[in-house]
Amino acid sequence: MSQRDEREGMFARFGSLLRGVFSGWVRGGENRNPEAVYEQAIEGRVRQYRQLKGAVAGILYMRGKLEAEIAERRAEIARLHDDIRRAVRRDDEGVAVSLIARKQALFEELERAEQELAGVRGEASDAKENLASFREEIRLLVREKGRMLATLANARARRRLQHAIEGMSVDAEMAALESVREHIGRMATEGEIDREIGEDGGMRQRLRVFRDEARQDAARAELAQIRLELGARVLPVGDAPIVPVATP
Repeated sequence: MSQRDEREGMFARFGSLLRGVFSGWVRGGENRNPEAVYEQAIEGRVRQYRQLKGAVAGILYMRGKLEAEIAERRAEIARLHDDIRRAVRRDDEGVAVSLIARKQALFEELERAEQELAGVRGEASDAKENLASFREEIRLLVREKGRMLATLANARARRRLQHAIEGMSVDAEMAALESVREHIGRMATEGEIDREIGEDGGMRQRLRVFRDEARQDAARAELAQIRLELGARVLPVGDAPIVPVATP
């Protein structure tokens, strides 16, 4: 490979690189501003529609012109027909032959005009259908623009909301809430402890009374047993006061 071929190949690769970079830059701009892309596409369609409309108008004008020419030739043929009869009645052979030749030429022109009119009518019909289809395409593109831009706006709003949610820091709020919950739980537990302690103290007091009464009963029973064993002579009649022994 010669140096010239190498340089040409290098320039070709460099050109391809620049085209790729430029295309990427253009696509990025289009994605960032889709409304402008839709507007540009719609304007292009409208411009083409106007051009097509002008072409259709030219075809319709040609159709009208041919129809007028055909009507004029038919009227001229009708007049020539009457003139030929008058020339024949006057025995003016030269004028009659000339008029007949003129009439035949008009018939030939009329036939060509009618053939041309048939073709123009077909073109006009197709052109009007294409024009209507093109106009409907523009309307669909306008509606698509509104629909897609609304979809894009909703998507961007959801993305902003998602970013806002992801950016929120709720650690401090949750820590404060957990601290409040723990404080309330501790206070409730302390209340339960106070109630349990109060109930336990009352129970011990009643149990102490029950045990004192039991000791009194046991002491009386023992005293009665001693009296039975020793008899009434040893101890005075009547119950001696019994002093309860305090329990530790």
